[in-house]
Amino acid sequence: MTRLSAAERLLQDLGVTEPKEIDLEAIAFHLGARVRYRALEGCEAQIVGCNECAIITVNRHSAPRRKRFSIAHELGHWCYHRGERLTCRAEEIRPRDPTSPERVADNYAADLLMPLYLFEPAARAEPKFTFKAVLDLAEKFETSVTATAIRLVEAGRFPALLVCHGSRGKKWFTRNRDVPTRWFPRADLDSESFAFGVLFGGKTDDPMPRKIGADAWFERRDADRYMLLEQTFRTGSDEILTLVTITDEEMLEE
Repeated sequence: MTRLSAAERLLQDLGVTEPKEIDLEAIAFHLGARVRYRALEGCEAQIVGCNECAIITVNRHSAPRRKRFSIAHELGHWCYHRGERLTCRAEEIRPRDPTSPERVADNYAADLLMPLYLFEPAARAEPKFTFKAVLDLAEKFETSVTATAIRLVEAGRFPALLVCHGSRGKKWFTRNRDVPTRWFPRADLDSESFAFGVLFGGKTDDPMPRKIGADAWFERRDADRYMLLEQTFRTGSDEILTLVTITDEEMLEE
């Protein structure tokens, strides 16, 4: 049996058996924190605590799912960083340095919003590894597309990478544990990639994954020997996410 994280143990102790039962304000109250909503500038949320009590202030102008992530993120700080002064700036949800307090709080938030004991069965019920699956899961767990896609790639059973690009190039990426680290995505989008057309050519999101040569995504000399699947989804006026799924077993050999 997979070992439960602190957030997942908390949910099970509270008897949570379905995503719709994850009431963040109630969970915060259980942990000694009250949630309030105010207009904030330069940050999405902040927490102030003393002894066993805390107040979490969340930007009232944020989207509902972003508010949920902010509360869960601040509860991560309350769990792991009491006594430290931290400000959570208005940054996008993205993978970070594993040792940073923000990554620790992000991981706690992911476990609280998308606990694996609920997320993995829901992900297995999806017939295909596509952005439709991401959107279905995001709706079920009331999470953002980006946070859900990161969770699905990092914790899922598919050998894939999730790559985020803006007009200035690659912003960040994350990979499934089964993808060898030698497959490091190139910084700029290849003009032959379908993602290039979505970001710069005004094309619509890819409805389904499409085959493309691996050399469009990786600069290794042997990349042109392989094919993979690519699907792109626009998350902003200047940002796209791409699921890059490895289908050739040779690419997964260490």
